[in-house]
Amino acid sequence: MFAGNEIFVPNYQRAYAWEKDKHVAQFLKDLEDYVASRTESKYYFGHFLFEKTRDKKYEYGVIDGQQRMTTIVIFLAALFERLKSLRQLSETEEIVYENIIKSKSLVIRFKTVDYDNRFFKDYVVENTRSDKGHLETESQKKIAEAYDYFKDELKQKSEDDLQKLLNSVANAACTTHQVNNESESIQMFIFQNNRGKKPTNLEVIKALFMYNVHLYGGEDTRAILTDIKERFEQIYRAISSIEANIDEDDVLIYTQRTHFNSLWESNTIKKVNDELAKPDTRIEFIKTFTQALAENFRYLQTFFGEDGKANYDIHSLAMLDTQKGIFMPFVLKAYKFDLPIEEKCRLCRALETLFVRQGVIRRGAQIENRLNDVYQNFSVDDIVGRINWLKTTQSWWWKYWDDDQFFPALQGWIERGLAKFLLWKYENHLQTQGKGGYGFTPFDTIPNKHLEHIAPLTQNEDPAAGYCEYDEDFRENYLDCLGNYLLLSGSHNCSIGNAPFADKRATYTHLLQQQEVREMTAQDCVWDKAKINARRNKIVKFLKEIYG
Repeated sequence: MFAGNEIFVPNYQRAYAWEKDKHVAQFLKDLEDYVASRTESKYYFGHFLFEKTRDKKYEYGVIDGQQRMTTIVIFLAALFERLKSLRQLSETEEIVYENIIKSKSLVIRFKTVDYDNRFFKDYVVENTRSDKGHLETESQKKIAEAYDYFKDELKQKSEDDLQKLLNSVANAACTTHQVNNESESIQMFIFQNNRGKKPTNLEVIKALFMYNVHLYGGEDTRAILTDIKERFEQIYRAISSIEANIDEDDVLIYTQRTHFNSLWESNTIKKVNDELAKPDTRIEFIKTFTQALAENFRYLQTFFGEDGKANYDIHSLAMLDTQKGIFMPFVLKAYKFDLPIEEKCRLCRALETLFVRQGVIRRGAQIENRLNDVYQNFSVDDIVGRINWLKTTQSWWWKYWDDDQFFPALQGWIERGLAKFLLWKYENHLQTQGKGGYGFTPFDTIPNKHLEHIAPLTQNEDPAAGYCEYDEDFRENYLDCLGNYLLLSGSHNCSIGNAPFADKRATYTHLLQQQEVREMTAQDCVWDKAKINARRNKIVKFLKEIYG
């Protein structure tokens, strides 16, 4: 498959997306299981689908199988690097290396998407780059993680084991199919899946669009397909930089809601198929919806990127992980209409206020009913006005998110993800005290955020542990509340467990909220109901001020 050829991933296809702990680890386990079985049958890598290019005689674009193919090359590059550290490659091994990795004439056999390929070449193929700083895309991070994982795992292998693994891959079987008719490749694509990620809804819709253009595009078929490919290249570039913040299929829903101007839109695949069944409008729908998708991904790049880094209100809403399917369409409309940054910030503040209230109150009322009309008409004044009215109205059908519901709910249990978000807000509040101006601490700079119960959920039985009695009142009103929650890194949280309070307190030296707990207990080193209540009152007072 590789020998004598040059294979590349077209830019309108997905960049590398395999997860280290799931897909990459499974790839190696499957190989190890095959070697251990001592079977005489060849290892099977599945089916690969290629499109022949017109520019070079031996150049092929991989249409399906690129995730597996990229992983094969990463694995072999790591394996050859390990073998070279032990000894010189044999003549047979040199041939395999030249056929699959790089020829003597320096032809690199496999290239990933253009925007990742320089890093792929330096870090994996040439092994000339060792640093992972300033990686531009999530796909580059995944490439590095896969390569590092294989290097670490192969360090534990004997030379004999390495040779067996190499032989398994080099002599593996696969099936391939070359198409010159793009319509055929699109039909085949959706049904291909072998130990990898199933096609996302976005990939399915891309295939549906391209297939329908082949069927019904007429004399404009080539121009429309070129447009679709260019827009999906933009989309996948955007995904590679924002996929840590948002799921691509969620963006499909957001786009459906902006495109059809309703918060009630759902089930994108069904909606798309319904639109493609309309002969008079299907091609125009494909063009306009693809354009809307590309624009929304571009808007989200800005929202999570430069705007979020520079504006606390935007970053704060971007990090709120509740009801995104409702508030993100508002955000996308704000970018579509190119509102001034001040108006975007005002909108984000208002949306955050409402959706934090909803997350804390946990009422079942459908908020879409209360917002859909102002969403459809879209005026920031009207949206902010509606949200402010929802905070104060006494009308029974609307009275779900008012102060009478919100303020008491702040006293008790809060869902863990939302509690971490609120404590991050509190941390930034503490940083502003006594300062004229400041730069905020981004949410994602706190590594692997955990929610710590200062008084642990499991009672420490040591009488001198530094906690009050775990009576019914304490368990019901103090154990699970903001006053007893603390934001810690994951490693920090795991290291302290339900240790005595004095031991925990000694580790609270990082965030300002941790230092606040130390100051509150400086005199007696005890964490009891009174301290929990005092801290809860401070946090709740702050939250009332910003969300009241």
